[in-house]
Amino acid sequence: MSLTIDITSLPDERLIFTPSPLAEMSAMLHVLGEPAHHPERHGWAASTTASVPPALAERLAEADFLWRSSRADFLVPGIPGATLADELDAVDRIDDEQYVRAALVLTCGASRLAHRITSPLTDPVAQERARELALARGPRQADFADRLLTDPTAVRALVRRMLEDCAEAFFADAWRRVLPDLAADARRKTDLLVRCGAAEALAAVSSSVALEDAGGGRRRIVVDKLQDNATNGAGAGGVTFIPTAFGRPHLVVVHTAGWRPVVQYPLAEDGVPEPVSLAVVQQRLEALAHPVRLRLARTIARGPHTTGELAAAWQLSAPEVSRHLAVLRKAGLLVTHRRGRYMLYRLDLAGSARLGTDLLEAVLR
Repeated sequence: MSLTIDITSLPDERLIFTPSPLAEMSAMLHVLGEPAHHPERHGWAASTTASVPPALAERLAEADFLWRSSRADFLVPGIPGATLADELDAVDRIDDEQYVRAALVLTCGASRLAHRITSPLTDPVAQERARELALARGPRQADFADRLLTDPTAVRALVRRMLEDCAEAFFADAWRRVLPDLAADARRKTDLLVRCGAAEALAAVSSSVALEDAGGGRRRIVVDKLQDNATNGAGAGGVTFIPTAFGRPHLVVVHTAGWRPVVQYPLAEDGVPEPVSLAVVQQRLEALAHPVRLRLARTIARGPHTTGELAAAWQLSAPEVSRHLAVLRKAGLLVTHRRGRYMLYRLDLAGSARLGTDLLEAVLR
């Protein structure tokens, strides 16, 4: 499964790497809304939550569906500004139609294909459907949907004031701390793009992002995500890549038609392994799902064993053991070393221990 961005005929210089204050604020708000996704940020989330004024905390709780399970597209700018005020001004220039669609897609839990349906601002059937879906998510979502549908101008003003209050309460200080690293990362990626081309620059973004030759002169960016979707970067005039210090493990992609594609990627950190692809995670789960391989894994987790030892321990033939070990090895779950004429097999404990984390990160990506 993957999300693809068509960049056929798009010059490499239209791939932009730059920080975004609004995108980073939305990443911080997500951490506050879903701290379980970000165990490394528990200290920051706890102290920030404790310091936020109660009135602002209540407003954040009311609007947290804009960034909690996903991110409203207008919170991840396609053309980032120099300041938060610049980016909020750009959001103000979005028409009500786009703004309401972006908000209700999240509020109502609807598919991002919702841009294909009629407008909930003008069509009574779409409006009723939006209210029905919002009500299923809870009274706060229902109230928000009602107010947004009846008075989008007022709701938009309230959301902007709330984000400005967040800047004063906690964002400005955090942004000053992380901006140098974000800007340095964006410069490195831009330099790599100029010197080595798009493939190298995208590979440096994340092991979950790659440039693929689709044949016939067609190029596309492929993002390892738990979804099948596609958008067109060439038609939107480019693709924007925004580094984030608060976003790990999420790889956020704006891919709705009518919006410039954006990829918000976490900064690389020393000691933090690169994300494992969903295909590799699935391969490892399938390798361990077989009862015989699970027994073999249990044995070699306790210490190195030869094929003969494993065959004798489980009353299997040596060729049968070899076949199962080959599957475990292909999945990257084995460590081998030779002792004289014997090959010993041991379970890769570190890799196996990360399997649960890898699975969770792939799901959250």
